[in-house]
Order: sequence, then C-alpha cells, then structure tokens
Amino acid sequence: MSKLLPMLDPFDEIKRIYFSTTKQTIERDMARALELLTHMPTDDARQRVAGFMHGLSDLKREWKPSRKTAARTPKAKPVRPKTRT
Repeated sequence: MSKLLPMLDPFDEIKRIYFSTTKQTIERDMARALELLTHMPTDDARQRVAGFMHGLSDLKREWKPSRKTAARTPKAKPVRPKTRT
C-alpha cells in the first residue's frame, strides 16, 4: 500500500485519478481512490468526492463486465451429426 503524503490534498488526487484513469489502470486507480477516501477526516470531505467515486465505479463497471454478464452470453452449440434411421 502506498503512503499518503501530507502535502497532497485527497480531493485533488481523487479528481486527478478520475480524469486520468484508463481501461488498463482502473483497478489500481480505484484502489488508490478508496484508500484516499478512507483517510479523509470528515463526512463533508468525503461527500465532496462522492461524484468522482461514483464516476470511477461506473467506469469500472463499464470496462470490466461482471462474471454474471459473461456467463449469460450465449455459447455456440456443437454441431451434431445427423443419425440414420
């Protein structure tokens, strides 16, 4: 886990993470944003970043489909040879 630097404002860092995240970095960025969120001192401070956190969550959901969604996709049926009667 990375350490928090006292000179960085968690709000600004979460905002920066939101605007710079990519499909390849969403997992790491979401983990870092959650770490910053848990270290915020007040509910008011956490409320300020709620929009960015919801946005990151939406991006994660959009870019990483759940296993349920992947399981629901129809699979090709094997072709069976016709039997003679």
